[in-house]
Amino acid sequence: MSQKGSIGVTTANIFPVIKQFLYSDHEIFLREIVSNAVDATQKLKTLSSVGEFKGETGDLKVEVKIDKEAGTLTVSDHGIGMSQGEIDKYINQIAFSGAEDFVNKYKDKAQAIIGHFGLGFYSSFMVSKQVDIVSKSYKDDAPAVKWTCDGNPEFEFSDADKAERGTDIVMHLDDENKEEYLDENKIKTLLEKYCKFLPVPVVFGKKKEWKDGKEVDTDEDNVINNVKPAWTLPPAELKEEDYKKFYHELYPMAMDEPLFYIHLNVDYPFNLTGILYFPRIKNNYGVQKNKIQLYCNQVYVTDQIEDIVPEYLTLLHGVIDSPDIPLNVSRSYLQEDRNVKKISNYITKKVAERLEEIFKNGRSDFEKKWDDLKLFIEYGTLSDTKFAEKTPSFTLLKNTDGKYYTLDEYEKLIEVNQKDKDGNLIYLYATNAEEQHYGIGAAKEKGYDVLLLDGPLDIHFVNKIEQDAQGKKRFVRVDSDTVDRLIVKSEAKSVELTANEQNALRTVFGQWLPSTEKRNFFVSLENVEGGEEPAYVTQNEFMRRMKDMSSVAGGMPDYYQNMPDSYSVVVNTANPLVEKIMKNTAEACDGQAKPIEAEIESLNKQKSDLKGGKKDEELSQEDKNAIEKIEKDLADKQQALKKVYEDYSKGNELVHQVVDLALLSGNLLKGEQLLQFVKRSYKLL
Repeated sequence: MSQKGSIGVTTANIFPVIKQFLYSDHEIFLREIVSNAVDATQKLKTLSSVGEFKGETGDLKVEVKIDKEAGTLTVSDHGIGMSQGEIDKYINQIAFSGAEDFVNKYKDKAQAIIGHFGLGFYSSFMVSKQVDIVSKSYKDDAPAVKWTCDGNPEFEFSDADKAERGTDIVMHLDDENKEEYLDENKIKTLLEKYCKFLPVPVVFGKKKEWKDGKEVDTDEDNVINNVKPAWTLPPAELKEEDYKKFYHELYPMAMDEPLFYIHLNVDYPFNLTGILYFPRIKNNYGVQKNKIQLYCNQVYVTDQIEDIVPEYLTLLHGVIDSPDIPLNVSRSYLQEDRNVKKISNYITKKVAERLEEIFKNGRSDFEKKWDDLKLFIEYGTLSDTKFAEKTPSFTLLKNTDGKYYTLDEYEKLIEVNQKDKDGNLIYLYATNAEEQHYGIGAAKEKGYDVLLLDGPLDIHFVNKIEQDAQGKKRFVRVDSDTVDRLIVKSEAKSVELTANEQNALRTVFGQWLPSTEKRNFFVSLENVEGGEEPAYVTQNEFMRRMKDMSSVAGGMPDYYQNMPDSYSVVVNTANPLVEKIMKNTAEACDGQAKPIEAEIESLNKQKSDLKGGKKDEELSQEDKNAIEKIEKDLADKQQALKKVYEDYSKGNELVHQVVDLALLSGNLLKGEQLLQFVKRSYKLL
């Protein structure tokens, strides 16, 4: 018997479309063909369970075989099989789904049917010059049949010599794909990727063993999949070690154990199962993404799941399996559907509930794992408002002594001693306990507590706390100012020096400030009575925070990251050593400086008299010329005055030592400057 015909398509160009556009990756064909074989097997199980198939089901496995000489790749099953009429209906009429038709008939019994689209079979033509279907239906009176097509709409039916029930899909690989898909390692890799957890055994060759110095086949089938992965089992049947074992089955190269897991299991208003693991994330969140694998009835779909769960959840590892996630015809990406939002919200809720449960039931263990969990929880809090509503009860702050507090606990700890003169609560923090040790120590001596915020998202997180508090809470780094000004308890005292004295002091100390492209240093003067140190280094909180936030892709403009760091060397004019330096400077420089200062004062008066309160456009040209000459003379005199103090400072090792001590306390004395400081220190001793 031989019969020819044309496949029921609306255009003769359907095959080029399938080859080039329907599937984003050609390798997907193997997933589709094996899934169809599993589908056919599951159908037979369903028919047997409802009594419509009364025979022996036998060994229900799917076999994948390579024949290099014939140039074929074959996928065989022992499932329901097809008659000529069924092939004509489900294969020749493209987009009429056999699985969908079957599910409609047996919707209460056929939950494990994979196919939904009716086009999966045609993915075989992406790599084949000809495809044969050899099939025998489970029905006793149905003869075996062979269907052949060479990639055109024309097909041919013929009699087949097949005694056993089931279907063989024989793909005659084209020259372009023959070498790749006749390679055993390649096929093994694809089967392990796409078919690792299919519900029917998938066999690829025989298991191997070493014998007489070489690898040989055994008689045992090489089953590449686990037909009952952990997420498909009831949680009551699983122990802690089962979850850990499955984690390493998913990620064989993982060295660490997961921190926690969440077993998802819901059947209303959508079907969803899975297991999500909290890995040890630390600061490597950029390389940890895309570790959650999406399955549809145990068929691997993708690990690009950003459209299914919020972005922060992509830091988790594990499996999500749902037949209700709406994939496109090639199962390559999601289609718009309200179920996706429902699933996303459900997972968010379950993750938050699990974290809260773990915290309540074992806080000490939770604290030990906080450094690994922190980035995930902060990421979720910053990016998902629904998740953020649930996190305050288990979000922790860690101080520089290694103690952990909830947000409420820490607020109560510092509310007595760390409020400023306006009643605002000031949270002091360090980002590096070793580098900012000096500031931490000074703050502790004042009775303050200091947080350790050394995570990549910590600055973004505390910024959110400040915004939510609407100015009533502020975070201040311990090296952003002098310890007495970190938490301003009263109005600062003014510097009791004349303008000329202030100018002299700034110049004398400024002579020894480092000069680099990446750092700017300035001298500022403050009156801090009782301050032990004559000089400190501080860094502006706002600018440094903007740089920190922009470095973690937080949406801040790039120019913050490219700006040099700006530091102030704060000279305490009330310190006895600074008073001594001011006195020595006056004694050494007044003879040269006073006459220049008098000339500057005279020039400024001449300039003021010429202007007479007039606007520039109201001045005569003669007055403008005179003012221009005065400004030039002023610049020369100011430069001369600056040189007087610079020349004096160049030979002043005491000033140099004070500046270097300030830089050293801020961990800013490096290289040659540090070496010279050590030598000078020995000399001064």
